[in-house]
Amino acid sequence: MAEKTTVQSWKKQNRRSLIYKYIVLIIIFLIIVIPIVMLIFGALKTRGELATMPYTPPIPPHFENIQKILNQPDFWNMLKNSLFVMLVVTAGTVLVAAMAAFAFSRLNFRGKSLSFNLVTLGLLFPMSIAILPEYILLRQLNLLNLWGIILPEIAFALAGDILILRGFFMAIPVELQDAAYIDGCSNLGFFWKILLPLARPSLSAVAVLAMINSWNELFLPIVILNDEKLYTLPLGTMQFSTEHGTDWAMVLAFVALSMIPTIIFYLFAEKQLISGLTAGAVKG
Repeated sequence: MAEKTTVQSWKKQNRRSLIYKYIVLIIIFLIIVIPIVMLIFGALKTRGELATMPYTPPIPPHFENIQKILNQPDFWNMLKNSLFVMLVVTAGTVLVAAMAAFAFSRLNFRGKSLSFNLVTLGLLFPMSIAILPEYILLRQLNLLNLWGIILPEIAFALAGDILILRGFFMAIPVELQDAAYIDGCSNLGFFWKILLPLARPSLSAVAVLAMINSWNELFLPIVILNDEKLYTLPLGTMQFSTEHGTDWAMVLAFVALSMIPTIIFYLFAEKQLISGLTAGAVKG
């Protein structure tokens, strides 16, 4: 009887714990999803409907605001600039972080520990702290353009990405590297032909993080860009909201269109992101 009582009480505790977990997950889900749903609702309403019925679904939905934005050349120019910055930042971040992580995890050289400690210190310094000297340097180099956004974004993303990739690289057996060297493979050959294919999940995670962070970057374009032809979507969204501050339906439509690429990125790369971060955390 005592054993049955203990088992029953243990099952009740498990059920309660599971119920609490589901409640917390539902609350978090609602906190994340409700603003997105309200944003979409507002984008599909007229200005009058948004003012009088802000929380109700758009019945019928109005696509006039979205059509107006899609007919504006400035929107497509901002989209092009954002895509260019995102692709270059992603490629540069993944390549440089992978090469640095390979050196810190698989090679032996003088000052390795000191160099790695200096790299990890980069996690303590956000971009906002260095923005003044950064702006002065970029102005002296005549880089107050899209490259003035790309290069700092790559530099400030490297510390965290190197940590992720280094943990995964160190988990690959040393015997595999020794076997590759016996077969005549060089350090560069081992890196390109063996290590990178094995590290595809972590590389995908780093790439997705770089994509999302680059796409949503606002602080750096505000400081660096002065030419409206070079505006990215986050900066264009701020300018658009200033120009159409009284027409919130139009502003919400612009924001909704700007969010679509990042949502698509995440939906396609969700598994790679989770598996890559998990693999790096567990194996490192």
